Amino acid sequence: MPKVDADDQPIRVVLAKQGLDGHDRGLKVVARILRDAGMEVIYLGLRQTTDSIIAAVEQEDADVIGISMHNNGHLTLAPEILSALEAAGLDTPLVVGGIVPEEDLDDLYSAGVAAVLGPGASAEEVAASVRRAASGEPAVSGAE
Repeated sequence: MPKVDADDQPIRVVLAKQGLDGHDRGLKVVARILRDAGMEVIYLGLRQTTDSIIAAVEQEDADVIGISMHNNGHLTLAPEILSALEAAGLDTPLVVGGIVPEEDLDDLYSAGVAAVLGPGASAEEVAASVRRAASGEPAVSGAE
């Protein structure tokens, strides 16, 4: 189970844009929301690879990974990160944000994604979803 707030340590979140997706405004907003909610944010930025994300998670001892998708790669890239986490022996939960069609949500949750946040998610929803993921609580399909 992922570690959370042990000894009152802030939740550490790695945020990244995977692949060639160049739309990062939403992820920057999420970074600020999480920082303002008391979390420690490690912002990797654009054009990250699965390997660079996993390396950052290991180096930073991250509690949660957040990736933003606007390129319709969520059904390929999210499972790729989950497989790489498993191969690395990590149980860090993955939160996906961005443009994700409703019909793809069940596939993402079944693959092991902890939460999916779409456009219009409030700051409270974003922070609560990351806290829930960090605590190891199961995904709440459709709640995000």
